[in-house]
Amino acid sequence: MSSDRGPLDGVKVVELAGLAPAPFGCMILADLGADVVLVDRPGGTGPAGPLQRGRRQVTLDLKSESGIAGLLALIGKADVLVEGYRPGVAERLGFGPAECEKINPGLVYARMTGWGQDGPLAKAAGHDIDYIAIAGALEPIGRPGERPHAPINLLGDFAGGGMLLAVGVLAALLERARSGRGQVVDAAMVDGSSLLMTFLHGFIAAGRWPGGRGQNLLDGGAPFYDTYQASDGGYLAVGALEPQFYAALVKGLGLDDLPAQFDVAAWPELRRRFAERFRLRTRDEWASIFDGLDACVSPVLSPAEAPLHPHHQARNAFVEVDGVTQPAPAPRFGRTPAATPEPVRPATVQDILSRWG
Repeated sequence: MSSDRGPLDGVKVVELAGLAPAPFGCMILADLGADVVLVDRPGGTGPAGPLQRGRRQVTLDLKSESGIAGLLALIGKADVLVEGYRPGVAERLGFGPAECEKINPGLVYARMTGWGQDGPLAKAAGHDIDYIAIAGALEPIGRPGERPHAPINLLGDFAGGGMLLAVGVLAALLERARSGRGQVVDAAMVDGSSLLMTFLHGFIAAGRWPGGRGQNLLDGGAPFYDTYQASDGGYLAVGALEPQFYAALVKGLGLDDLPAQFDVAAWPELRRRFAERFRLRTRDEWASIFDGLDACVSPVLSPAEAPLHPHHQARNAFVEVDGVTQPAPAPRFGRTPAATPEPVRPATVQDILSRWG
């Protein structure tokens, strides 16, 4: 039997409202078919957006006895609870792991924090940039001789945070199918950011990352793995690492008599010639030239332009939810495809309990 609601159809999740990482992790679960109930406080956490899609929302005052009673009633029927408070807050309010295990031994209790549930920084304030800083993920980002460049909050909040949370929840659910028991999932953004750096630790150990910031093969140090400005101010991304792709790049640019690809001493000259050439045409003209050439050259699109790219349109990679164009659920499943997400919808505790049987 297949489901048109996704592979997590039937999984019941209670999400305590928060910002960025936990909502993203719960968005993934909701996209894949889980029935996610967002528990928000009176007054709310702000306007609903794409990260809150696919939920039903109830309002509870968790500083009141009635609010806690409503939350515990939902937890008693749920498969997963997701909370993003600082360590100790949920325990103080009366719904820590020990209390929840008494009423629902099979509950997966997922905790999303920056620093984790223990350690000297556990209760300290922090943001994405702080977590990736001590994870070693910020220092390598930037140009030679410049300070580390603060990326948008993709590494800590989303890849190292929300995505890690979703993976942890799924692993705990899989284990529960064997043991019948729930457990606590400690998803820390600093851990996830460190995990994302695994490949770089390997490169360093193998001597394949010899330079400083912006001076290596995959950080913009190599002229054939970088971005170049076109005549109209747009940019092209070049990732021609392998010899056959590099040959196609050189062909598309119409260049000859170049230094050897991996002659590091000649990289400044190679970069200069690439840059001069790319400035002769517009971004889209270069994109047309490289269309069909396996040169690993792509136009650098803005978030507004991305949904219009023919590849995304052919794969229906973006959807419109509540008037906002946004990425469609991913990954894709052959037998249990995910449905198009819906906007967050208001509900009551009784509505949810009735639906959950």
